[in-house]
Amino acid sequence: MAEQQPTGTVETTDITDALAHRATQHFEHNPGRPISWVGTSVVIVGFVIGGIAFVPSPHWVIVYIGAAVAVVGLLILLFSKAMSTDWY
Repeated sequence: MAEQQPTGTVETTDITDALAHRATQHFEHNPGRPISWVGTSVVIVGFVIGGIAFVPSPHWVIVYIGAAVAVVGLLILLFSKAMSTDWY
């Protein structure tokens, strides 16, 4: 018989080798910069304030205060370039 591959094996190519290597590669954890955490936390606090203002009936002044806090957090993220920085 001619040279035959054993049953169950597949010929690999450069692409499958690269994908197999990538699947087993371990990427280091990146916790982010502290200013990114501060900005994100301020935005979350703003949303929580705005959400609490709707229970049990809407208090529009507090909703606007929550929106202002969220905008301040977004400005922190904008000026720290947290959304445009590569993290990988």
